[in-house]
Amino acid sequence: MKQKMLRGLISLSVVGLALTGCGTAPAKDQGNTGAATASPAGTSGEPTQLVISTWGFSDDFFKKEVYAPFEKEHNVKIVLEIGNNSERLNKVKQGSSKVDLIYLSDYYAQQGIEAGLFEKIDRSRIPNLKDIYDIAKAPLGEDYGPAYTVGRFGIAYNPKAVGKEITSWSDLWSPELSKKLTLPNITSTTGPMVLDAASLVSGNAKFNEDQAFTKVKELNKGVVKYYGQTSEFVNMFAQGEIAAGPIMEMYVKDLKAAVPDTKFISPKEGAYAVMNTVNVIKGSKNKQLAEDFINWHLSKEVQEKSAKAKVDSPVNTTLQLSADEAQGITYGADVVNKLIKLDMKFVNEHLKSWIDRWNKEVAQ
Repeated sequence: MKQKMLRGLISLSVVGLALTGCGTAPAKDQGNTGAATASPAGTSGEPTQLVISTWGFSDDFFKKEVYAPFEKEHNVKIVLEIGNNSERLNKVKQGSSKVDLIYLSDYYAQQGIEAGLFEKIDRSRIPNLKDIYDIAKAPLGEDYGPAYTVGRFGIAYNPKAVGKEITSWSDLWSPELSKKLTLPNITSTTGPMVLDAASLVSGNAKFNEDQAFTKVKELNKGVVKYYGQTSEFVNMFAQGEIAAGPIMEMYVKDLKAAVPDTKFISPKEGAYAVMNTVNVIKGSKNKQLAEDFINWHLSKEVQEKSAKAKVDSPVNTTLQLSADEAQGITYGADVVNKLIKLDMKFVNEHLKSWIDRWNKEVAQ
């Protein structure tokens, strides 16, 4: 049975949007930096508390370079709620969170949209949208938040341990990788991407679920472990338990710290786009302030600092990085326009049945 997995090449024609500020004060022309308007909270008196739900990685960087300048300009006190995607999204679903703004992968953000958890954003208040890649502007629809970073999901490997060059998703099925391979579990953010890649390797232009599962099952005996967290991949790779596997590019620096000869490739069929989004929680009393913060995170200033610090791959197209600065991050139209984007609505509609089938047929 063939099913359609909406995937496509990402278009990077960056179209300038005529965005104007709105709200209680006239919009300031702040180019690629500050917010569209000064929020009422940013005038005087006690700082307004803005609660942000996020992962907590690179905490020192974010506190110094992202949060502190915004707090100073807007008279805001940022409070963080830390955890993984699933934990934090469940808190919002259960109503046990006072979050104003939430950072999630597009995979989990789609679940939030379907659960009715997010406010519709006012794009006129986010002028920096005009400067980011088209794919990042509205990855889950115009009503919802942008992606502030786009990474790629490809293959990392140790050339000496593998003994061959890897160029394709089909190379995961090479005999040389048997008992040296790890794959993400279907329940992870990138699990459905491996399933889609298996369908591609089976010769399908459109997603074919049956053939994808059949192909993945062929790897089962050669897979050391199906990893749920990237730290598991890094640890196994560092200890020599594995020599290859699909992983997000942002973690390759950790692999190289342990194995300097590590290579990361975009398979010839295309690597996959991994996008992290930011959305305003429904019922937030600080919606305009949250939109100001989104605009700040999309600014050239923040995006450039994040990229140079190797914290996030940038979506702002106005910054220029040297070859050394771009090393290890997903950067430039020549890279981004070759990425494959999955339809996260389709993924979430089928995920439960895929998990059941994976547990029965693959992870035995």
